[in-house]
Amino acid sequence: MAFTYFFRDLHTLELICNHAIPELWSKPTIKIWDAGCAMGPEPYTLAMLLRERLDQGGFERVKIQATDIDGSDLFDQIICQAEYPREQVQRIPAEIFEKYFIKVENRDFYRLNDEIRRAVSFQKHNLLTLRSIGNDFGLIVCKNVLLHFNEQERIDVLRMFHDSLMDGGYLAMEQTQKLPAELADQFEAVVSNAQIYQKRCQ
Repeated sequence: MAFTYFFRDLHTLELICNHAIPELWSKPTIKIWDAGCAMGPEPYTLAMLLRERLDQGGFERVKIQATDIDGSDLFDQIICQAEYPREQVQRIPAEIFEKYFIKVENRDFYRLNDEIRRAVSFQKHNLLTLRSIGNDFGLIVCKNVLLHFNEQERIDVLRMFHDSLMDGGYLAMEQTQKLPAELADQFEAVVSNAQIYQKRCQ
């Protein structure tokens, strides 16, 4: 799913950081899965927001695993290089842009600094296989993807996310995507003004 941009739905991303990070701070690794990451603006936005809230030692424990079905086979290279044309970085707040981006020599592109790049890794993944990329995630972000699935597919994918989260882990979805009633006993709403949920402890 290739439609996204830096700092899209900032309201939800900031709420995620404010609620999830204080509880995940004590973990040896802050494991995050960004599902449906497109070419990387969302996981990198999340990384920058987290860096703003964490000291260097704390941020070194952040591991964001970004995935997408990637029909173009280009996302891996783009995310690894973390170089984006001027028009794709113009929405970024000036103070954030100046802190984390470097002009690419002889090109009208800007590259994220090494600290932010190291926090994000990419792998190709189809959510509809229902095979998780791991477990004990503290946070799963899945925005702008579930709306492309039918109702049963959404339920199945969300159950897979549930199983992939640690007890008390967080799930964040697109504002337009409500939690299916079938999963109401597995997640608890965290806020009233965004689709952010916490996995109920077993």
